[in-house]
Amino acid sequence: MALEIRVVSYGSDDAQLLTAEVQAEYGRRYGGEGDISPMDPAQFDAPDGLFVIGYVDGVPAASGGWRRGGPLGHADAEIKRMFVRPQFARQGHARTVLAELERTAREAGITRLVLETGLAQPEAIALYSSSGYENITPFGFYAAYDDSVHFGKVLG
Repeated sequence: MALEIRVVSYGSDDAQLLTAEVQAEYGRRYGGEGDISPMDPAQFDAPDGLFVIGYVDGVPAASGGWRRGGPLGHADAEIKRMFVRPQFARQGHARTVLAELERTAREAGITRLVLETGLAQPEAIALYSSSGYENITPFGFYAAYDDSVHFGKVLG
């Protein structure tokens, strides 16, 4: 099943649908209401951000975005809301979305992508590790959380 990547507004219906699903998954894995870090939908608008959804036969299957800023300031961008719906998992869609985020961030002048994930997401850790992301000093909202893992990748 081919994945068609579309740039969308973070406030779009499909983006909100997938965001609600990923938040429910975070809640299932970590307890509580999911990711509680502050997020402004405008942070994902060009030129300081981007949000994409991958569609399979017109059905939203995967999502991810980046927003400018991170430990090194505006040279960094942070990846947020990477998610693949369970029925579309293990088909390479996360890797496709990640590659698109890297490509578009590089084109926007970002020199490094950073992200935070958690120990309860071993598949995310495996994806980022196998894609060239390395452990970095904890940063941002979840820096003090013991179950957080922080990654960065310099974009070549």
